[in-house]
Amino acid sequence: MIQRVTVPGLFPPPAYSHASVVEAGTRLAFLAGSVPLDAEGRLVGAGDPVRQAEQVLANLTEQLRAVGSGLEHVLSTDVYVVSTETAVLSAVWDVVEASGLSTGPHSSTLLGVGCLGYAGQLVEITATAVVPGASRR
Repeated sequence: MIQRVTVPGLFPPPAYSHASVVEAGTRLAFLAGSVPLDAEGRLVGAGDPVRQAEQVLANLTEQLRAVGSGLEHVLSTDVYVVSTETAVLSAVWDVVEASGLSTGPHSSTLLGVGCLGYAGQLVEITATAVVPGASRR
């Protein structure tokens, strides 16, 4: 159902693939950005991008569960980090890699940005995933 592609001739990516291909007729879920807020809307991990990344991934896991999917079925992500420092981006990526998203591995883009939507927010992840067992032929 999912074909993960690392392109020969391109630099091999660390823990992600260059592309993901899905068979036609497969249900896909397009998830809104997962943010570091708890169930009451409070920011988790103020000033700590690693802690925020952990909360974002916990929330992403719940989003996926709600649509009948899971981290292992994620095709692609965009990971937004409020920072211009590659060390900060790398620390957030380490959390992403440890989460199970790299099991596929999925296709991903890691971006340093100027700001995100909530006061104090440092991390956000958008995702596209397959909903397994739900072919529509």
